[in-house]
Amino acid sequence: MSPEGKKLMNIIILGFGFMFMFTAFQTCGNIEQTVLKSFNSTEFHGSGYTSMAIIYGVFSASNLIAPSVVAVIGPQLSMFFSGLFYSGYIAMFIYPYTWSFYTASVLVGIGAAVLWTAQGNVLAINSTDTTIGRNSGIFWALLQFSLFFGNLYIYCAWHGHVHITDKDRQTVFISLTVISLVGCFLFFLIRRPDPEPSSSETSESQMQAESIESNSLASSPHPGLCAQAVDAFVKACKLFVTKEMLLLSISIGYTGLELTFYSGVYGTCIGAMTQFGKDAKSLIGISGIFIGIGEILGGGVFGMLNKCNRFGRNPVVLLGLITHFIAFYLIFLNIASDAPLAPEAGTDLQAYITPSVAVALLCSFLLGLGDSCFNTQLLSIIGFMFRDNSAPAFAVFKFIQSIMAALAFAYSNYLLLHWQLLILVVVGFLGSLTFFMAEAHAESNRRESDYDSI
Repeated sequence: MSPEGKKLMNIIILGFGFMFMFTAFQTCGNIEQTVLKSFNSTEFHGSGYTSMAIIYGVFSASNLIAPSVVAVIGPQLSMFFSGLFYSGYIAMFIYPYTWSFYTASVLVGIGAAVLWTAQGNVLAINSTDTTIGRNSGIFWALLQFSLFFGNLYIYCAWHGHVHITDKDRQTVFISLTVISLVGCFLFFLIRRPDPEPSSSETSESQMQAESIESNSLASSPHPGLCAQAVDAFVKACKLFVTKEMLLLSISIGYTGLELTFYSGVYGTCIGAMTQFGKDAKSLIGISGIFIGIGEILGGGVFGMLNKCNRFGRNPVVLLGLITHFIAFYLIFLNIASDAPLAPEAGTDLQAYITPSVAVALLCSFLLGLGDSCFNTQLLSIIGFMFRDNSAPAFAVFKFIQSIMAALAFAYSNYLLLHWQLLILVVVGFLGSLTFFMAEAHAESNRRESDYDSI
């Protein structure tokens, strides 16, 4: 297999590994608040929103040390052991206790930081400036198939169920745990990419940097690991205050807020609408499927467009903003304002139009499509701008995203739906503007680099 073919295969394996893991985890996040409301136990007093706030809060803090962990044990083992934390969190729902619920939330937060830092590292070292957009799209599309398969299973398993029984819960979470473990072991199929010879000095220096990062795929320890870990931490801190990262920080933060909304809040809102009938709970799964279709379509199309689009990343981000604004407006009209806070029995309140399942599912699709617009372009621009420091750069990316997701899950316990939508609109608009500025800066640097190499 050619060096380029091996790199592409690594990206595909990476995507499939994440697809299996997040088929389990994203499905878990989408249904856990509904499941916990139905859990009959005087010993359990936990909230799905609080758990997710803990996960993303610990996630954000752990991103400061994640580059050091990846530097010491390599991205392959980092992803495997982090995946085991995810599997443990899902398995906890088979019979949850309050202490195990929140302990697992802390552990998966730590694992998430290491997992996504290692993912960004593998993506960067298996890509070039010309393939980073394509590879980001392929990875994102494969990852988002997780929403399709997991939520299809939930719909089939819970169709017609008004109340989620203990047997329903245990069957679902045993299956999800096994699926998550399959994804963990797929990471062992990733192979270190071969170096490619290049005649230009610029390419040569890039290959040296890639080679250093690629060597971290070897898991055996070697001298200087402590210094390597400290160096990775220092790089992450320095990247955090660069002009490029500060410009991208608002758009990254927006993806964290939106992640919270589509992965946890919106499904709960649909399940709480009594006007949707007795199938409201199973509609959570259908909503997740439509989100996944939007994500897959966006990841595939925008990954291909990135290779041939002469106008850069801005049109894709603008499309994502418009798509989200349409979705937010329709949700405002269709879903009752108290739906995020409603008890298990649901809410009888009505918004501004007669509640429509078709409109609710259309909004799910638009949420997924818009999210893929933002995330594929952020993966692309960060992989391009911070190619020589990919692990620290993706750690900073996930630090910002996760701390905003934690904040969103925290306020989701208290804010009515219309206030949550207003926050998303304001931050999304500002994030798009700053992304356009960062893209202009990246394009300017690319042109200067091309000029210098002539």
